[in-house]
Amino acid sequence: MAPLSAGQQTVALASLLASRLRDAREDLVRRWLERIVARVSLSPTRVFPSDELLNHVPLMIDGIADYLEHRDAELGAEAPVVAKAMELGALRHAQGFDAYEILKEQEILGGVIFTFLTRQLDDTTVPGSRRDLAICWQRVATAIELIRQATMTHFLRLWAERANEREGRLRRFNRMVSHELKNRVGAIRGASSLLAESWIDEQARDRFIKMVHGNAEELQRVLGDLEELSRIDTDARQRRNVLLPQAVAESARQLRDAAQARGVTVQVMDDLPNVEVDAAAVELALVNYLSNAIKYSDPSKDERWVKVLGELQFGSRADGGPELVVRVSDNGIGVPEAGRARLFGQFFRAHADIASTVEGTGLGLSIVRETVEAMGGRAWAEFPDSEETVFAFSLPSRRAEDAAAAGTKRAE
Repeated sequence: MAPLSAGQQTVALASLLASRLRDAREDLVRRWLERIVARVSLSPTRVFPSDELLNHVPLMIDGIADYLEHRDAELGAEAPVVAKAMELGALRHAQGFDAYEILKEQEILGGVIFTFLTRQLDDTTVPGSRRDLAICWQRVATAIELIRQATMTHFLRLWAERANEREGRLRRFNRMVSHELKNRVGAIRGASSLLAESWIDEQARDRFIKMVHGNAEELQRVLGDLEELSRIDTDARQRRNVLLPQAVAESARQLRDAAQARGVTVQVMDDLPNVEVDAAAVELALVNYLSNAIKYSDPSKDERWVKVLGELQFGSRADGGPELVVRVSDNGIGVPEAGRARLFGQFFRAHADIASTVEGTGLGLSIVRETVEAMGGRAWAEFPDSEETVFAFSLPSRRAEDAAAAGTKRAE
């Protein structure tokens, strides 16, 4: 048999390595998955929460093998392996991964593949020269890099869309805040100027003093809300995590005097999930919900109460991961049906008829919504057939123990 030419040797080596990659793809996926799970707080079922998604990596390995074997093959935008890589980027975006985590898992995938190929080259029966090896190595590296680029590019595009959407909401929010601040400052300036006039009688003077004081109080509340919102936007490394029961207890403690003044009993359920939460975000949401429930309690009722409930829900999120849901339920005066759709809008107050007698700026619920949505959650209200009103928020959970709890609950 005539010896193979240099080109034929390269093709033979590429075909052999590609075939072995395909044969070993399930084992490669397992190794890749194990190494990811060892580095992030996710269970294997969260890394790929469905059979369809679990097929992504084997198909990507097939794509790498095809690219290695066929020298004229291209990995353009229309290639199936690129489409799978983009779907992976969308999944990681939905799961709340950051760019570093994605790059790290792609680096791990490359390391698993190259370790496997290195072991194959230790086999003395594998044909090819150093030149053939270099060509194949470069081909595999190029394929891995193109997959990485497709995954990262799609992830960053989705991230930019979310960032632009949030930026737009914040611009509208800032315009509303600026308008409110200008109105309050204008009212204070106008009332204080009139107080300097000698012709003002005592009755009018008292009215203007109350106007200055009232608008100053509202300014203080607006600034306090903005300060709380700014704390949520600080670097994640500065965040303080606590257990959910601790966050609930702290929120109830802050409003203890207000609840006692209105004869409201704050009840915290004993079965709150013992999971870690961002202290600032959860306490901000709870304080707003509890404060509203206390302020809008029904004075005609002998027993006035607020309940805080929480649970981990499984399967409700698109990525299949657990979701922490916290509900604040009360038997207060309720929310007029006409105002329910606008509850979480800026400066909206559902009870316009008593707004002058109840402290508030109309910013609290909108800040809750902005906060939890920025963390991948949501905020909403529920109106069951009973006399209760329920305000709720949810946050995605990525902790490994929460995923383990999900597996235990499904087994039950």
